[in-house]
Amino acid sequence: MSRFSRSVLSLLLSGLAMQASAADSLIRQARVFDGERIIGVRDVLIQDGKISRIDSSIPAPASAVITEAAGKTLLPGLIDSHVHAFKDQELPLLFGVTTQIDLFAAQPALQAFNRQLKEKNTQLPDTYSAGMLATVKGGHGTEYGLPVETLSAPDQAQAWVDARIAEGSHFIKIVMESGGHEHVVPSLSRDTVKALIGAAHKRNKLALVHISSIDDALFALENGADGLVHLFTAKEISDQQLSALVRAAKKHRAFVIPTFSVLNSIAGIKADAVLANPAWMRWLTPVQQQALQQTYGRKPQPELVAPARKAAAAFQKAGIPVLAGTDAGNNGTQFGISMHQELLELVEAGLTPVQALQAATSSPAKIFHLSDQGRIATGMVANLLLIDGQPDQKITDTQRITEVWKQGEPVSPLQQAQIKKVAAMQSNAIQLSAVTSLLQIKNNKAASPFGTGWMAASDKMMGGKSTARMQVQQDSEAGPVLQLQANIQPGFAYPWAGVSLMPGARPMQAANLEKASELRFKTRGDGQTYALAFGIEGSFIPVQIPFQTSQDWQEVRVRFADVAGLNMKLITMISWNAGGAAGERQFEIADIRLISE
Repeated sequence: MSRFSRSVLSLLLSGLAMQASAADSLIRQARVFDGERIIGVRDVLIQDGKISRIDSSIPAPASAVITEAAGKTLLPGLIDSHVHAFKDQELPLLFGVTTQIDLFAAQPALQAFNRQLKEKNTQLPDTYSAGMLATVKGGHGTEYGLPVETLSAPDQAQAWVDARIAEGSHFIKIVMESGGHEHVVPSLSRDTVKALIGAAHKRNKLALVHISSIDDALFALENGADGLVHLFTAKEISDQQLSALVRAAKKHRAFVIPTFSVLNSIAGIKADAVLANPAWMRWLTPVQQQALQQTYGRKPQPELVAPARKAAAAFQKAGIPVLAGTDAGNNGTQFGISMHQELLELVEAGLTPVQALQAATSSPAKIFHLSDQGRIATGMVANLLLIDGQPDQKITDTQRITEVWKQGEPVSPLQQAQIKKVAAMQSNAIQLSAVTSLLQIKNNKAASPFGTGWMAASDKMMGGKSTARMQVQQDSEAGPVLQLQANIQPGFAYPWAGVSLMPGARPMQAANLEKASELRFKTRGDGQTYALAFGIEGSFIPVQIPFQTSQDWQEVRVRFADVAGLNMKLITMISWNAGGAAGERQFEIADIRLISE
């Protein structure tokens, strides 16, 4: 090798060494929770995105970034064992969630997650996904407008599982869900569920089962499910039922993800512990706050969650792994932040703070075979969370985040950027008159004073079969009148058809209507009950107010302050909808006015 070549090589190697050295970080004198227990006060050295050394005292490399952590607690990055990571993925890292288990994703999203796992990724959480879920035609999971390959018989199970594995699914998600007494939906037969569990095991994949009832939970566990990805809302659970669940879980070495965050939402209970953190609210946009604030249940019913709490405590006492998962992506939850509510819920259910921390670190790492995560140990990926407090003693201390590291890189710059982004969002409230008429006629078509106007809409946009036809005409008595002719057909979980006003500058873009206090309109029709619905950005389920029709015009008045869960700053759609049983529907609306006080 020539002298010149040796000189160039030396310079290159020096440059690489400087780059590696520049990335070194030393966390000094932290109380270390290693994923299992507090191991004492330690220095932790990070090099090349991994933990390279843990000791009572470590000399700082020349160019290392030093974090003084005396009196603080260092944890492994948190693992959320149940999310639906389809949006807002800038959030998890901000709150210390460095890894997620996604339990329903379309194939393009699954492929994107898997690509990220192969790359250096310091901006987003690592996401391991089940990909597509196993469900029946018209069953839970088909209502979101995604193409879903459904099953109808046990003999289809192996081919279905093999197709998911070929797509890159890390585990198999199976749905047992028949809905509630108010809305029954079809569900997989028990023979098909059993066949799917067997098919997953034949390919050495975990079989994870979504349940919503005690009976379904027991069936899944007795037939070899590896884990329940939910517990249940119920009015009560008997000692006999609880004992049977524990026996079945122990026999098959199953685990449980209670998802109290979403169970609380179903029971109308808000995530008050994190909503009360003003510093963290600066990290959430109005839409992201809305998703966290809006629960599925319209009134608090804590008694519906009590049986699940009792079950979680019994599972933990029996040595059955209980994992922390939020079901983020649903109303009443939000990515990252809900994990801290979930940890509190686990402790209030009966786990100790240490057990709750294990449920969010080492336990899911073992269950999901994440061999380089969930622990603070030499050679592990440096996904870390530094807390100004002692969360092993007081679980709410997890809300006192000092720093987060993803693959050795600090997350605090992302936190500051998010704060600036949220602060820069200006109020864009639409200016309204004291009375603003929303229905006009221009060029023989329905028009509105703002937004993208009126349209007929139905569940067809989400794969359903219902249809809607809208006509506008001038009435000498009522003024401009919208007529709806709807044909409600099965084919969607919640069939509907109606007429909609889009108030935003683009279809489905949110508009700020906070200056309005009331909506008034006149209606007449076939005597049936219909629904006024408000689409809210960040929420899948619209806020609905029923109204009755008759053959004569009558006025309906809706005061927004009286409607639970309605955020007038984030309105994507105002709709007058028909739904329910199959058949023809017809009604008219007129004199539609927003009132400002």
